[in-house]
Amino acid sequence: MTDKLFENNQVSMTGEIISGFRYSHEVYGEGFYMVEIAVSRLSSCADYIPLMISERLVDTERDYTGQIVRVTGQFRSYNRHDERKNRLVLSVFVREMEFLDEPEEGENTNRICLDGYICKEPVYRRTPLGREIADVLLAVNRSYGKSDYIPCICWGRNARFASGFHVGSHVYLEGRIQSREYVKKLDDEESERRVAYEVSVNKLDLIPED
Repeated sequence: MTDKLFENNQVSMTGEIISGFRYSHEVYGEGFYMVEIAVSRLSSCADYIPLMISERLVDTERDYTGQIVRVTGQFRSYNRHDERKNRLVLSVFVREMEFLDEPEEGENTNRICLDGYICKEPVYRRTPLGREIADVLLAVNRSYGKSDYIPCICWGRNARFASGFHVGSHVYLEGRIQSREYVKKLDDEESERRVAYEVSVNKLDLIPED
């Protein structure tokens, strides 16, 4: 069962470490830390992705800023109570990690595969330029009865396909994790810049129920 639950949420990415390690929490005496990597896109831009990593995998006292790392793991979520609301916090939970001199030529440096269930009606829309977009929230089962809630965005033909999904639809998708900055208005006079994370979908299949 554990292997199957690992297979339904798989992430592999390669990027440059751009921060130090920040303590997050401890589970059964094992400390977990947050660190951020920059993952290049095909364009000149990059996505800035938070990793959650165990102190057993890396020396969290060292400064690895600027080093290239390849990680595999899962895209996980938890709810944090913030401003009298629950805020969905996302990060890549690292299972394996290795340092590289440089990324391999032709390597897919940002890949995620998810197998889960639609837990909110998809929102389909068109941009002012006519591009089709659908926002999908996917629940991916984890062990011990938990689930990760992963926001996904579909484009074009995939967006039209996703617009026909309903809560409970079982889907498989592939894509990449992307970061996106936005401004959150806190009140009439104050706002702050935040970063959202989502899966940009490039392959989407509906899984028929037995």
